[in-house]
Parts: sequence; structure tokens; C-alpha cells
Amino acid sequence: MPLKPFLSDEAMRDNIRPAVFVDRADAGHRLAQRLMAMRWRAPVVVLALPRGGVPVATEVASALGAALDLLLVRKIGAPWNPELALAALVDGDPPEIVLNDELSDLAGADRSHIEAEALRARSELERRRSVYLHGRAPLGVQGATVIVVDDGIATGTTMRAALRALRRRRPGRLVLAVPVAPAAVLEALRAEADDVVCLRAPDDFDAVGEHYLDFRQVDDGDVTAALAKAGSGSKERNDA
Repeated sequence: MPLKPFLSDEAMRDNIRPAVFVDRADAGHRLAQRLMAMRWRAPVVVLALPRGGVPVATEVASALGAALDLLLVRKIGAPWNPELALAALVDGDPPEIVLNDELSDLAGADRSHIEAEALRARSELERRRSVYLHGRAPLGVQGATVIVVDDGIATGTTMRAALRALRRRRPGRLVLAVPVAPAAVLEALRAEADDVVCLRAPDDFDAVGEHYLDFRQVDDGDVTAALAKAGSGSKERNDA
């Protein structure tokens, strides 16, 4: 059983909310338990948004006995805050830009900014495809139950882009599964998926990392190791 977050006396006095998840693996384990209680039509493919979504998705894929793959998406940030996603570029042929018009207008981002950042994002997508997948083509998802997993959602721009791109690949059922997301954003994303599974959807949401005790950065080595382990597990199940 995961350890409960410790809340100090000082934090209690200041009315600071405790984290909900110990780390991404804990969040993935809890998410997997929720998903296992539901019925999914085979085959099931779990797609992780790297890098932070990979440790979460690894737990989900292992629990469901499902194949694990990546969905490469790169957010395009605001000029004054790169972490605020104004748009997202989804890997494909060709890659697709999905724009958050409202945020773009509020941030004062013009077309030239979006296009320049999209070029940088495309370069990073190509690098990640080479490093993580070694040129391997994505797993086929047509007709499959596809569960898209990340470690959390903030603005929803990246996830919306991912879901819209996947819908064009004609999955049998498209499922969004995350440990935490703002209630309003989650509600808006329901139109993009057939099912939405989220463990925590607060109204007063500041950042994904606030809901984790350990929210350290996931690096390229962590991603490749997780994919290698998942591939070995799939082979062992197929050979059994």
C-alpha cells in the first residue's frame, strides 16, 4: 500500500494541501486499479505522453497486460511562459498543430511565434522518435481500445491535440486516463474521448506537480528503460 503523504505542523497551520500521490509509479498503480475494474474490449494499447506520462503508463500497461507505446506530442508555449501551452504539435505525416485560440489571444502570441516554435517542436519530436523508438513505426491502433495516459493535465492543449490526432487513426474506443486534472479542463476534454478516467479533479488547480510528493524530472534514459521493460514483459506473455 502506498505511503500516505506526511503533512507537517507548519503546513497544517498554513492550510497547505498535502500531495495525493507519492510519485508517478504510485499514481500509475492507483490509476491501473481503477481501470482494471472496468471492462475493455481487446486488444488494448496504452499510449504514454513522454516523458512524464511514461512511468504512469508503464504501471497501467503492466496491470492490464496491454501493449505500451508512445504518442509523441510537443507543446508550444507562450512567449513569456514556455510552460503555458498555447498549442501542441502531434507527431505524424505530416505533424499537426492543434491551437488553443483563446489562450493564444490572451498571451498575445502571433502566427510567427507559433510557426517558429512549431519548427523547434518538430525537431524535438524527430529526436525523440529516434532516441525512444529507434525508427520503429508506432503500434497500430485501428479497432483497438486505446488508453492515453499522462501524469496529469494542466491546460489540456497537449492532451486535446493527442486525442484529436488519435481519433483520425480510427481506434475502436478512445480512453483518456490521468491521475489528476482541473475539473473544468477535464469536462472540456470529455468531447474528445469515449471514456475519461481521472482519480482527482479539483476545482482549485494550480499545477500537476503539487499533487505529487516526488515529481522529479523524467529523462530519456527512464523512457527507454521503461519501453524496454514493457517490451520484454509483452514477449514473456506472448511466449507463455
